[in-house]
Amino acid sequence: MNWDDLKIFLDVARQPKLDEAAAHLHLDATTVSRRIKRLETELGLTLFERTRRGHALTPAGEKLADRVEAMESLSFDIMAESTREQTAAGRIRLGATEGLGSAVIAPALADFRRAHPNIDVDLIALSGFVSVPKRQADMSVLLTRPSAGRLRVRRLTDYSLRLYGTAEYLAATPPVHSRTDLEQHTLIGYTEDLIYSSQLRYLDELLPGLTPHLCSPSIVAQLEMVAAGAGLGILPVFMADREPHLVPVLAGDIEVRRSFWLAVHEDVAGLKRNSLMAGFLAELLASLP
Repeated sequence: MNWDDLKIFLDVARQPKLDEAAAHLHLDATTVSRRIKRLETELGLTLFERTRRGHALTPAGEKLADRVEAMESLSFDIMAESTREQTAAGRIRLGATEGLGSAVIAPALADFRRAHPNIDVDLIALSGFVSVPKRQADMSVLLTRPSAGRLRVRRLTDYSLRLYGTAEYLAATPPVHSRTDLEQHTLIGYTEDLIYSSQLRYLDELLPGLTPHLCSPSIVAQLEMVAAGAGLGILPVFMADREPHLVPVLAGDIEVRRSFWLAVHEDVAGLKRNSLMAGFLAELLASLP
């Protein structure tokens, strides 16, 4: 097998959208597609399913990704062994939930980079899971503890969410004295068929039957809607407290608690750069409200 084709295969496994993988490889999408098809022909295997969201690994593709990743890691370990005591170097692909990645981790990467100037970071902050077992990231911050895959998992922290609105919205709408009063208000939340974790169904916990009127799979978009006075929404305290116009609603009654978990693939967990990032994240999120 052509090692260059294997590297292209691994890049597409990590970045399922062909145009994004091609841009990262400095190739055109047609060339990447042709090389993938050539590899599949040589192996006699179907490595990807072509979907609307991009190239998804088949079971055979996942097995090959495991082996190629191990080869890549071994190659790096051999080169890095002689410089183990020197400054850590390399690139980390870090997945995170959109809100945490945008509001907390992204601003803090300036400090991480100053402390470790030879470590590059790809921060993948999305409205959905970034899969470590499928090699979309070296490590990922998740809303639930993963139960499958060759992973090292640790709880990072618990955090709070509350119901928020603007003072202007609350002054112009019926008063909220109890949870049942929420039925008279415009509620903002997640798009039902795009909810990627049961942990995001906050409104069900407040009052059975509550459904949002304005929806988005993006917590950043929800925050913007609430801040514009469009309605009331459940938001992470670490995001909402940055918005001076937002006030908590039923603060003495409504508080949702959730946890963040860090999953690191076993093949790369021992690399110094990943150990440094894991420690950095643990310290960064320790005081999250």
